[in-house]
Amino acid sequence: MRAWTAPDVPTLPATGPAVAVHDTATGGSVTLAPEGAARLYVCGITPYDATHIGHANTYVAFDLLNRAWRSAGHDVTYVQNVTDVDDPLLERADKVGIAWEALAERETELFRTDMEALRVLPPAEYVGAVESIPLVIELIQRLEQIGAVYRVDEDLYYSVAADDAFGEESNYDRETMTRFFAERGGDPERAGKKDRLDALVWRGERPGEPAWDSPWGKGRPGWHIECAAIALKHLGGAFDVQGGGSDLIFPHHEMCAGHVQAVTGEPFARAYSHAGMVAYDGQKMSKSLGNLVFVSALRNSDVDPMAIRLTLMRHHYRDDWEWTDDQLWKAVDDLGRWRQALSGAAGAPADEAVAEVLEALASDIDAPRATAAVDRWVDATLSGDASDAGAPAAMRAVLDGALGVLL
Repeated sequence: MRAWTAPDVPTLPATGPAVAVHDTATGGSVTLAPEGAARLYVCGITPYDATHIGHANTYVAFDLLNRAWRSAGHDVTYVQNVTDVDDPLLERADKVGIAWEALAERETELFRTDMEALRVLPPAEYVGAVESIPLVIELIQRLEQIGAVYRVDEDLYYSVAADDAFGEESNYDRETMTRFFAERGGDPERAGKKDRLDALVWRGERPGEPAWDSPWGKGRPGWHIECAAIALKHLGGAFDVQGGGSDLIFPHHEMCAGHVQAVTGEPFARAYSHAGMVAYDGQKMSKSLGNLVFVSALRNSDVDPMAIRLTLMRHHYRDDWEWTDDQLWKAVDDLGRWRQALSGAAGAPADEAVAEVLEALASDIDAPRATAAVDRWVDATLSGDASDAGAPAAMRAVLDGALGVLL
């Protein structure tokens, strides 16, 4: 599958420090300074509706991680999936009377344009669920060989008992796991399962639904096995960071890890990092509630995408927070001041601000601290300090290269 076009990234005036992120599994910080390319997997969209601010919050957060590694001198192998066949997509396509393939392609293309507008670096591998089916079949076969898969009627399930480390990613108790499993696409009450938490890996063909050939009959992949197979193929085992929203901690990321760990015997990822949820009108932004703010709608209203990005970066990526128009309009005003400070022939000394931006992003993607450092430099410059002739160019480079803000 085609990703979006990569923006040009300028050479930075300094090298960033080693990158550390918060790890959900351990509750602590993990420093990630790989000898080769850093390896990052971020779970992608199910393309049945437009990109909303909650999505953008996650992808901008991990774009900053991508940039922090690059600032530290690492290449980055970034992989993302698109769940371009799944129940929500099929249900929406049926409801609006459009072919599911057409809906998936339309919304995936809109996502691409939103990511380009927000200057999110594209993944090296952008893989759809449909094109990953051969990888899924191969992984299920490996699970089958170790006795980790069993049949319930026409479907195949993965046994969570196959992974000795099951539960160590989320650290949830069984009651919490069961509740989230039911709320987030699982089927704990299905008769015939060995464990209420066992996850579907192959859904047998249903009337009127798309299906593909497999050794177990026609059907389609389960959700978790899709990401597991894509990550294993393109990143290998024990890659650096598995990223996504905090609503993916369980069951999605727990199951992805289990599928791979059961067959490889090594950790799925070195760290699991999760972005917080964004609320609107007092409740978490979600398609089921309909309280969504769409990136494309803001762009079509002539809102500067850099103001959207700055609004997101004013919040720490792990925090839950609420979107308001006032925050967006403040970001518009802030960008105006930033542009004014950058427009002069000289400015306040930039070395300290550049260093703090890079250090903040390397310290668990602390974008609020990074943008505050920019604010201080802007304040000093607009107060009349023009002692550094190279400052505007240096600040413009770090804004673009490290923070993804093109002015």
